[in-house]
This record gives sequence, structure tokens and C-alpha cells, in this order.
Amino acid sequence: MDGTVRSNIKPGMRVQIVQKQDQRSGKLTDGIVKRLLTNSANHSRGIKVMLEDGTVGRVQNICE
Repeated sequence: MDGTVRSNIKPGMRVQIVQKQDQRSGKLTDGIVKRLLTNSANHSRGIKVMLEDGTVGRVQNICE
């Protein structure tokens, strides 16, 4: 699924995000979505979310 479309992402889903400081390296962080922070329907670089551990980043992959 596409991490740039808000309707694809729901709290409780397992995703891979890229944090702001990791954007150059492309290092991904796994976690469970706690909250969606992007209000628009889609975002070209990925929907911004907060994971259950408090980490914030943009969704790159949705793990099913």
C-alpha cells in the first residue's frame, strides 16, 4: 500500500517510517502507528505519523 495516502494508514498498523534526521541516509524505523499528524489527504513525501514509542516520521512502507 501507498504511504503517501492518508486513508491507507490507521492507528495500530505496523509501518516503516523515515525520521527527519535520517532522510539523507534513508534509514527506516519500524513501529506501530499511534496518531496521524498530517491532515491533508495525501503528501508526496509520506504521511507524518507518531509511533507508539513517540517517534515521529513519514511513512515509507506499510507492513501487512
